[in-house]
Amino acid sequence: MPAPAAISRNWPAPAKLNLFLHINGRRADGYHELQTLFQFIDCCDMLDFKVTETPELILHSNMSGVVADSDNLILRAAKSLQQTTGFNGGAEIRLDKRLPMGGGLGGGSSDAATTLVALNKLWHTQLSTEELAKIGLKLGADIPVFIHGFAAFAEGVGERLQAVNLSEPWYLVIAPDAHVSTADVFQDPLLPRDTPKLAIDTLMSQPWANDCQKLVVSKYPQVAKALGWLLEYAPSRMTGTGACVFGEFTQQQQALAALAKLPSEMQGFVAQGMNLSPLITRLSHP
Repeated sequence: MPAPAAISRNWPAPAKLNLFLHINGRRADGYHELQTLFQFIDCCDMLDFKVTETPELILHSNMSGVVADSDNLILRAAKSLQQTTGFNGGAEIRLDKRLPMGGGLGGGSSDAATTLVALNKLWHTQLSTEELAKIGLKLGADIPVFIHGFAAFAEGVGERLQAVNLSEPWYLVIAPDAHVSTADVFQDPLLPRDTPKLAIDTLMSQPWANDCQKLVVSKYPQVAKALGWLLEYAPSRMTGTGACVFGEFTQQQQALAALAKLPSEMQGFVAQGMNLSPLITRLSHP
């Protein structure tokens, strides 16, 4: 077992956007078949890790809304890595939560993925990326894309990934004051579930849309208001099951100019699209 280490700092857990999201059907196990396009943005939660000799897993956070109990995805990820590898040490983890919670940006899944990738290195457990992704998939369908770390076209429940090379525009992301339950969206009888599966070349060349957007906009006036405002400035959509919406700009200054006009009751930020996750860059550093 490696000796207890100093704190390993600044492991990024980036947000993602679903540039499109199509629901193709519901499987017998209750999960939905999807086709979606993931791209990272350069806005991240940050995590620090300290390896411990004892097997306890301890999580500290800067946000009161993050509950460090057995249901927390970060702790579940660390525990799963322990159990899979038989590692008998532990870790003290500190989360600097910067991404909106429950907004469709994948923050919780990204935190779990960063935990798996970082501890696999720090614990010297030497699992492959594919092995880490298998652990991640059991915890959440979005986690594998964060572990692999490249912009991707995804199918299945989101686990079958194909790397794509996209433009890296600037986005204005608005986080409405609404917490949208992913489970409620996918259980809603009004959710469209019959979008035809199409080849990636076809999907990339046609207008992009989110099959969850109409339903969520109808139920959450804050999302409808944010999207309506943003559409005045740029092509805009909702990400995931919401509540966050994003507009696409070719220049950073255009996005910042729109942000400056954001109504005072709305919260937003500007970020750049990234085809390579900053987690992969961090992995190559001590």
